[in-house]
Amino acid sequence: MKPEWQKKIARERIDILFEEAEKAFPENKRRADRYVELARKIAMRYRVKIPKNHKKRFCEECHVYIKPGVNCDVKVGSKERAVKWECRECGHIKRYPYKG
Repeated sequence: MKPEWQKKIARERIDILFEEAEKAFPENKRRADRYVELARKIAMRYRVKIPKNHKKRFCEECHVYIKPGVNCDVKVGSKERAVKWECRECGHIKRYPYKG
């Protein structure tokens, strides 16, 4: 079990890595993907959850940084009442349900 101060630092580093991935994505997509990979490794090593606002920013299947409209298609499925994010890299579909 890791001490709480180490987990706090790990969460801060995960936030920083996702901010850097956002900045790096327009110029260098591979660097953004690397930042996501590093953030995931930190989260696993220190057993901290990646925050919800960052969870939607990478593909769960191929672990690339996702930018809606660039390397991800976003569709609204009215039958299943869910927003579907489809990764253009691997084709993985993630559904986010909504009430309506």
